[in-house]
Amino acid sequence: MSTATPQEASARQEAKAEGGLHQRMLDALGERIASGLLPPHSRLTLDDLQQEFGVSRTVARDTMRVLESMNLVYSRRRVGIVVQEPERWNVFDPKLVRWRLASGRRDEQYASLLELRVAVEPIAAAGAAHRATPAQKAELAGLAAELRRLGEAGDLEAFLAADIAFHRLVLHSCGNEMFAALDNMVAEVLTSRTRQGLMPFHPRPEALDAHEAVASAVAGGNAAAAEESMHSVISEVRGAMGLG
Repeated sequence: MSTATPQEASARQEAKAEGGLHQRMLDALGERIASGLLPPHSRLTLDDLQQEFGVSRTVARDTMRVLESMNLVYSRRRVGIVVQEPERWNVFDPKLVRWRLASGRRDEQYASLLELRVAVEPIAAAGAAHRATPAQKAELAGLAAELRRLGEAGDLEAFLAADIAFHRLVLHSCGNEMFAALDNMVAEVLTSRTRQGLMPFHPRPEALDAHEAVASAVAGGNAAAAEESMHSVISEVRGAMGLG
Protein backbone atom coordinates (compact mmCIF):
# COMPACT_ATOMS: atom_id res chain seq x y z
CA MET A 1 0.00 0.00 0.00
CA SER A 2 1.56 3.29 -1.11
CA THR A 3 1.69 6.32 1.19
CA ALA A 4 1.31 9.80 -0.20
CA THR A 5 4.25 12.12 0.17
CA PRO A 6 3.76 15.37 2.09
CA GLN A 7 3.75 17.21 -1.23
CA GLU A 8 1.06 14.91 -2.66
CA ALA A 9 -1.07 15.21 0.49
CA SER A 10 -0.75 18.99 0.37
CA ALA A 11 -1.75 19.05 -3.30
CA ARG A 12 -4.82 16.94 -2.57
CA GLN A 13 -5.89 19.20 0.27
CA GLU A 14 -5.42 22.24 -1.92
CA ALA A 15 -7.47 20.68 -4.73
CA LYS A 16 -10.24 19.79 -2.27
CA ALA A 17 -10.26 23.32 -0.89
CA GLU A 18 -10.41 24.80 -4.38
CA GLY A 19 -13.25 22.43 -5.26
CA GLY A 20 -15.22 23.70 -2.27
CA LEU A 21 -14.58 27.33 -3.19
CA HIS A 22 -15.60 26.64 -6.76
CA GLN A 23 -18.91 25.08 -5.67
CA ARG A 24 -19.66 27.88 -3.21
CA MET A 25 -18.99 30.52 -5.86
CA LEU A 26 -20.95 28.64 -8.51
CA ASP A 27 -24.01 28.23 -6.28
CA ALA A 28 -23.90 31.86 -5.14
CA LEU A 29 -23.68 33.29 -8.65
CA GLY A 30 -26.17 30.77 -10.05
CA GLU A 31 -28.75 31.70 -7.42
CA ARG A 32 -28.21 35.42 -8.04
CA ILE A 33 -28.79 34.99 -11.76
CA ALA A 34 -31.76 32.63 -11.31
CA SER A 35 -33.45 34.98 -8.83
CA GLY A 36 -32.91 38.10 -10.93
CA LEU A 37 -30.56 39.67 -8.40
CA LEU A 38 -28.10 39.70 -11.30
CA PRO A 39 -30.46 40.68 -14.15
CA PRO A 40 -29.79 40.18 -17.86
CA HIS A 41 -26.97 42.32 -19.26
CA SER A 42 -25.28 42.63 -15.85
CA ARG A 43 -21.51 42.63 -16.30
CA LEU A 44 -19.01 40.72 -14.20
CA THR A 45 -15.23 40.73 -14.13
CA LEU A 46 -12.84 38.04 -12.99
CA ASP A 47 -11.00 40.59 -10.84
CA ASP A 48 -14.15 41.57 -8.94
CA LEU A 49 -15.20 37.94 -8.50
CA GLN A 50 -11.76 36.93 -7.22
CA GLN A 51 -11.90 39.70 -4.65
CA GLU A 52 -15.47 39.01 -3.53
CA PHE A 53 -15.10 35.26 -3.13
CA GLY A 54 -11.43 35.13 -2.18
CA VAL A 55 -10.58 32.64 -4.90
CA SER A 56 -7.79 32.18 -7.39
CA ARG A 57 -7.98 33.27 -11.00
CA THR A 58 -8.27 29.61 -11.98
CA VAL A 59 -11.30 28.99 -9.73
CA ALA A 60 -13.01 32.17 -10.93
CA ARG A 61 -12.40 31.28 -14.57
CA ASP A 62 -13.58 27.67 -14.13
CA THR A 63 -16.77 28.89 -12.44
CA MET A 64 -17.50 31.23 -15.32
CA ARG A 65 -16.94 28.39 -17.78
CA VAL A 66 -19.63 26.31 -16.04
CA LEU A 67 -22.10 29.19 -16.09
CA GLU A 68 -21.26 29.82 -19.74
CA SER A 69 -21.86 26.15 -20.58
CA MET A 70 -25.36 26.57 -19.11
CA ASN A 71 -25.94 29.69 -21.23
CA LEU A 72 -26.36 31.82 -18.10
CA VAL A 73 -23.52 34.12 -19.13
CA TYR A 74 -21.36 34.82 -22.14
CA SER A 75 -17.93 36.42 -22.38
CA ARG A 76 -16.60 38.79 -24.99
CA ARG A 77 -13.22 40.41 -25.31
CA ARG A 78 -13.30 44.07 -24.22
CA VAL A 79 -16.83 43.51 -22.92
CA GLY A 80 -16.33 41.06 -20.08
CA ILE A 81 -18.74 38.50 -18.68
CA VAL A 82 -22.41 39.31 -19.32
CA VAL A 83 -25.56 37.70 -17.88
CA GLN A 84 -27.77 36.20 -20.60
CA GLU A 85 -31.49 36.66 -21.15
CA PRO A 86 -33.56 33.86 -19.48
CA GLU A 87 -34.72 32.71 -22.91
CA ARG A 88 -31.18 31.50 -23.58
CA TRP A 89 -30.72 29.56 -20.33
CA ASN A 90 -30.42 25.79 -20.33
CA VAL A 91 -33.54 25.43 -18.19
CA PHE A 92 -33.30 21.62 -18.06
CA ASP A 93 -29.93 21.69 -16.28
CA PRO A 94 -30.47 20.23 -12.79
CA LYS A 95 -28.21 22.87 -11.22
CA LEU A 96 -30.32 25.68 -12.65
CA VAL A 97 -33.49 23.90 -11.52
CA ARG A 98 -32.06 23.78 -7.99
CA TRP A 99 -31.08 27.46 -8.04
CA ARG A 100 -34.46 28.57 -9.37
CA LEU A 101 -36.26 26.53 -6.71
CA ALA A 102 -34.10 28.21 -4.06
CA SER A 103 -35.03 31.68 -5.31
CA GLY A 104 -37.95 33.99 -4.67
CA ARG A 105 -39.44 32.68 -7.91
CA ARG A 106 -39.89 29.24 -6.40
CA ASP A 107 -43.65 28.94 -6.93
CA GLU A 108 -43.36 29.99 -10.56
CA GLN A 109 -40.63 27.40 -11.13
CA TYR A 110 -42.56 24.65 -9.35
CA ALA A 111 -45.60 25.37 -11.52
CA SER A 112 -43.53 25.14 -14.73
CA LEU A 113 -41.84 21.93 -13.65
CA LEU A 114 -45.09 20.28 -12.59
CA GLU A 115 -46.62 21.12 -15.96
CA LEU A 116 -43.63 19.45 -17.61
CA ARG A 117 -43.99 16.40 -15.38
CA VAL A 118 -47.70 16.15 -16.21
CA ALA A 119 -46.79 16.17 -19.90
CA VAL A 120 -43.98 13.60 -19.62
CA GLU A 121 -44.32 11.17 -16.72
CA PRO A 122 -47.79 9.72 -17.46
CA ILE A 123 -46.66 8.95 -21.03
CA ALA A 124 -43.44 7.48 -19.62
CA ALA A 125 -45.49 5.23 -17.31
CA ALA A 126 -47.52 4.03 -20.29
CA GLY A 127 -44.30 3.29 -22.16
CA ALA A 128 -42.95 1.40 -19.16
CA ALA A 129 -46.07 -0.79 -19.19
CA HIS A 130 -45.14 -1.79 -22.75
CA ARG A 131 -41.35 -1.95 -22.51
CA ALA A 132 -40.13 -2.48 -18.94
CA THR A 133 -38.29 -5.74 -18.37
CA PRO A 134 -39.54 -8.24 -15.78
CA ALA A 135 -36.67 -7.15 -13.51
CA GLN A 136 -37.63 -3.49 -13.84
CA LYS A 137 -41.28 -4.28 -13.12
CA ALA A 138 -40.29 -6.18 -10.00
CA GLU A 139 -38.02 -3.35 -8.87
CA LEU A 140 -40.78 -0.78 -9.40
CA ALA A 141 -43.19 -2.85 -7.31
CA GLY A 142 -40.57 -3.14 -4.59
CA LEU A 143 -40.00 0.62 -4.58
CA ALA A 144 -43.75 1.29 -4.33
CA ALA A 145 -43.94 -1.01 -1.31
CA GLU A 146 -40.90 0.72 0.20
CA LEU A 147 -42.54 4.11 -0.30
CA ARG A 148 -45.58 2.85 1.61
CA ARG A 149 -43.41 1.60 4.50
CA LEU A 150 -41.20 4.68 4.70
CA GLY A 151 -44.08 7.11 4.25
CA GLU A 152 -46.07 5.58 7.07
CA ALA A 153 -42.94 5.57 9.25
CA GLY A 154 -42.28 9.25 8.57
CA ASP A 155 -38.73 8.66 7.36
CA LEU A 156 -38.61 11.52 4.85
CA GLU A 157 -34.96 11.20 3.86
CA ALA A 158 -35.24 7.50 3.02
CA PHE A 159 -38.64 8.19 1.40
CA LEU A 160 -37.02 10.82 -0.81
CA ALA A 161 -34.33 8.39 -1.97
CA ALA A 162 -36.94 5.73 -2.81
CA ASP A 163 -39.18 8.29 -4.55
CA ILE A 164 -36.30 9.47 -6.74
CA ALA A 165 -35.46 5.86 -7.59
CA PHE A 166 -39.11 5.16 -8.45
CA HIS A 167 -39.49 8.06 -10.86
CA ARG A 168 -36.07 7.50 -12.40
CA LEU A 169 -36.93 3.88 -13.06
CA VAL A 170 -40.16 4.84 -14.81
CA LEU A 171 -38.30 7.34 -17.02
CA HIS A 172 -35.56 4.84 -17.85
CA SER A 173 -37.80 1.84 -18.48
CA CYS A 174 -40.21 3.59 -20.85
CA GLY A 175 -37.98 3.22 -23.90
CA ASN A 176 -37.74 6.94 -24.65
CA GLU A 177 -34.18 8.24 -24.25
CA MET A 178 -35.36 11.87 -24.20
CA PHE A 179 -37.60 11.17 -21.21
CA ALA A 180 -34.77 9.30 -19.49
CA ALA A 181 -32.55 12.38 -19.87
CA LEU A 182 -34.91 14.28 -17.56
CA ASP A 183 -34.24 12.01 -14.58
CA ASN A 184 -31.81 14.33 -12.77
CA MET A 185 -34.13 17.29 -13.25
CA VAL A 186 -37.03 15.35 -11.69
CA ALA A 187 -34.71 14.30 -8.86
CA GLU A 188 -33.93 17.97 -8.15
CA VAL A 189 -37.65 18.80 -7.99
CA LEU A 190 -38.32 15.98 -5.54
CA THR A 191 -35.26 16.88 -3.46
CA SER A 192 -36.12 20.58 -3.28
CA ARG A 193 -39.66 19.86 -2.11
CA THR A 194 -38.31 17.86 0.83
CA ARG A 195 -35.40 20.18 1.65
CA GLN A 196 -37.65 23.25 1.65
CA GLY A 197 -40.12 21.70 4.09
CA LEU A 198 -42.90 21.38 1.51
CA MET A 199 -43.30 17.65 2.01
CA PRO A 200 -45.68 16.48 4.76
CA PHE A 201 -44.10 14.42 7.54
CA HIS A 202 -46.35 11.54 6.53
CA PRO A 203 -47.05 11.50 2.77
CA ARG A 204 -50.74 11.46 1.97
CA PRO A 205 -52.32 8.00 1.64
CA GLU A 206 -53.62 8.87 -1.82
CA ALA A 207 -50.06 9.59 -2.98
CA LEU A 208 -48.89 6.19 -1.73
CA ASP A 209 -51.91 4.52 -3.34
CA ALA A 210 -51.15 6.21 -6.66
CA HIS A 211 -47.52 5.05 -6.69
CA GLU A 212 -48.64 1.48 -5.99
CA ALA A 213 -51.24 1.76 -8.77
CA VAL A 214 -48.53 2.85 -11.23
CA ALA A 215 -46.34 -0.11 -10.29
CA SER A 216 -49.27 -2.54 -10.53
CA ALA A 217 -50.34 -1.23 -13.95
CA VAL A 218 -46.78 -1.37 -15.29
CA ALA A 219 -46.37 -4.92 -13.98
CA GLY A 220 -49.63 -5.92 -15.66
CA GLY A 221 -48.74 -4.25 -18.95
CA ASN A 222 -51.77 -1.96 -18.69
CA ALA A 223 -50.56 1.23 -20.38
CA ALA A 224 -53.82 3.19 -19.98
CA ALA A 225 -53.99 2.47 -16.25
CA ALA A 226 -50.30 3.27 -15.80
CA GLU A 227 -50.75 6.62 -17.53
CA GLU A 228 -53.85 7.48 -15.50
CA SER A 229 -52.22 6.46 -12.21
CA MET A 230 -49.08 8.50 -12.86
CA HIS A 231 -51.28 11.44 -13.71
CA SER A 232 -52.84 10.98 -10.27
CA VAL A 233 -49.38 11.02 -8.68
CA ILE A 234 -48.51 14.39 -10.23
CA SER A 235 -51.99 15.82 -9.67
CA GLU A 236 -51.74 14.98 -5.97
CA VAL A 237 -48.48 16.93 -5.78
CA ARG A 238 -50.02 19.92 -7.55
CA GLY A 239 -52.96 19.91 -5.17
CA ALA A 240 -50.78 19.49 -2.06
CA MET A 241 -48.67 22.47 -3.10
CA GLY A 242 -51.65 24.63 -4.03
CA LEU A 243 -50.62 24.72 -7.68
CA GLY A 244 -53.52 22.75 -9.12
